[in-house]
Amino acid sequence: MTRKFLKFINLHSGEEDKQKVLENITDNISFRGSNLWILACAIVIASVGLNVNSTAVIIGAMLISPLMGPIVGAGFALGTYNFQLLKRSMKNLLIATVVSLLVSFIYFFLSPFKETQSELLARTSPNIYDVLIAFFGGLVGVIAITRVKQGNPIPGVAIATALMPPLCTAGYGLSIGNWSYFMGAFYLYTINCFFICIATFLIIKYLKYAPIELVDRKYERHIRYGITALIIIMIVPSSYLAYNLLNQKRFTQNVDQFINNEFTQKGYTMIYKKVNYNSSPRTIELAFLSKKFDKNELDSINKQLQTAGILNTKLVIKQDVTDLKSEILNEIGQRNNVLSEKDIVINQLRQQLDKYTVKDSSLVKEINILFPSFHNISIGKVTNFPNTDSARVSTVVLYQSEKEEKDQEGKMKQWISEKLSDKNTKVIRQ
Repeated sequence: MTRKFLKFINLHSGEEDKQKVLENITDNISFRGSNLWILACAIVIASVGLNVNSTAVIIGAMLISPLMGPIVGAGFALGTYNFQLLKRSMKNLLIATVVSLLVSFIYFFLSPFKETQSELLARTSPNIYDVLIAFFGGLVGVIAITRVKQGNPIPGVAIATALMPPLCTAGYGLSIGNWSYFMGAFYLYTINCFFICIATFLIIKYLKYAPIELVDRKYERHIRYGITALIIIMIVPSSYLAYNLLNQKRFTQNVDQFINNEFTQKGYTMIYKKVNYNSSPRTIELAFLSKKFDKNELDSINKQLQTAGILNTKLVIKQDVTDLKSEILNEIGQRNNVLSEKDIVINQLRQQLDKYTVKDSSLVKEINILFPSFHNISIGKVTNFPNTDSARVSTVVLYQSEKEEKDQEGKMKQWISEKLSDKNTKVIRQ
């Protein structure tokens, strides 16, 4: 029974020839020529998607991106003690990272729309789920690469591991001078790289890929020692990172539950909240609309924090009018910046809409007075492409008449052209 189960989950079934896998991985590492152009275009597409908050565009960019190549190559090199492959992988990953940051920085620097969309914000604060996605996405990716029939997993891995959006968000942070956004997004990108690499290393070891053999045994021993040390250096901090992110997620959940139990359910209206996990002690800053707390109440609430398992944490309730006012004004200032950017977009859309709208509501009445034989008059604007790449907007007047009156039609066309300052006016009898 055990043997059947092990055979059922055996990864060696359907495995590609190891030498061919190595050749495929090596081919996908390089960022020269077409690969570099594809990367730059994918970065621009992802940046546009983040800029306009379009999930579909971002997914498309992730499918195009060739960023997985050098990361998988590095994991493969660690698993086979291939120092030359490791050097090439790290060099090309560095090139890809710098090019991606530069292209996204240039795009967001030149873009007139600097509003921080939700898709951008989602890439500035990594959590434990990002670690899990990167690790298990990396596992799926390397398993698919080592199969004879790779099938559907590769596109899914490209979407799930999401290497491109954090890099674009880091470029956005640089372009607006927000170091918090840059560090958070680049931190997420680093997490993804590390855990994809670790997942690749584990699968390569499990599949028993043979380490490379060098002629100089002494040099080979030094290479193995160096790579082994690098593996330890990479795995230990990554494990601590995952553990720390897990603790941070638990802390946030406990704080939210505590606030709900102690304040929200008692009817206190909270108008400000800020949680700082990385300070020592950790702090929870709150402010309420009308409820005031004396010193004894604050001491009691801080003791309840300890009872609730929220250790090494201090609760600060802002009750000073001056401090509270400054916090609220800062929040309003940030929202005003967002609103002003939205106003710019709305005005631009209005200007575009005005091109296709006839605003003078009295125009039809004037036509009825000047040309009484015309009735059922309709006026609008249409777009046509007269054998060129550019569009032309024309005013079109539709009318009904008992008989054809070319002379009157010509006069009406001339009058409307002058009235609307549009030489492209067309008058059509229905």
